[in-house]
Amino acid sequence: MLKPGDTAPDFTVRDHTGRTHSLSDYRGKTVVLWFYPKADTPGCTAEGCGFRDHKAGYQQKNAEILGISFDTPEENRAFSEKFGFNFPLLCDTDRKVGLAYGACDDAQAPNARRVGVIIGPDGKVKEYSPKVDARSFPQQALAGL
Repeated sequence: MLKPGDTAPDFTVRDHTGRTHSLSDYRGKTVVLWFYPKADTPGCTAEGCGFRDHKAGYQQKNAEILGISFDTPEENRAFSEKFGFNFPLLCDTDRKVGLAYGACDDAQAPNARRVGVIIGPDGKVKEYSPKVDARSFPQQALAGL
């Protein structure tokens, strides 16, 4: 399990639009990485809408929001469009990022665990939460920045 002060594992993965994202692309900014179990389910929707609704606050604190699940680009695209998400939903279909961040135990896991990670501008883990509350994490993460 990651802990504060650890170097956050770099990754490269595509989002729901096909754009490639690497953690290293965000160097110099705080990154809030939120793993969610399944697109368009109640808890994931509440969490995503919380991040959407607080996006301006994150921008004021030079922070980027990255959602990540094991869903396909098509599933995440539909999820994003349905709820008007204003941040990327990364598609970790091979579970490599989930494994690196402790959001799953093996590459056959059907869903990610609800993990929250705040990564500082220096690429180090500032906060690692192995089990977050979907409804309160977006506000808690913002308050902690």
